[in-house]
Amino acid sequence: MMTQSAQAVNIYWEHRGMAVPLMTEKLSLRKRSVTIAGHGTSVSLENAFWDALKDLADERDMSMNALITEIDKERTGNLSSAIRVFILENTRR
Repeated sequence: MMTQSAQAVNIYWEHRGMAVPLMTEKLSLRKRSVTIAGHGTSVSLENAFWDALKDLADERDMSMNALITEIDKERTGNLSSAIRVFILENTRR
């Protein structure tokens, strides 16, 4: 599901007959529903982080929900922030 601000950005570029710039697309927030330890919640991340999270889950041969559950077990603060830091730490290796 695309946020209203992301939709507005897409409309802006489409009305000008242009493709959405790659960086704009990657920075757009996307909220997704996930299941963590059997309960549903939603997480908002930029598209670039969703892409990176999917890549990390694929590398581990696990679903994104399973990876998010693992991240959730270790976090002390906001889940979205914990996911971003997890991705950053894993791309530095």
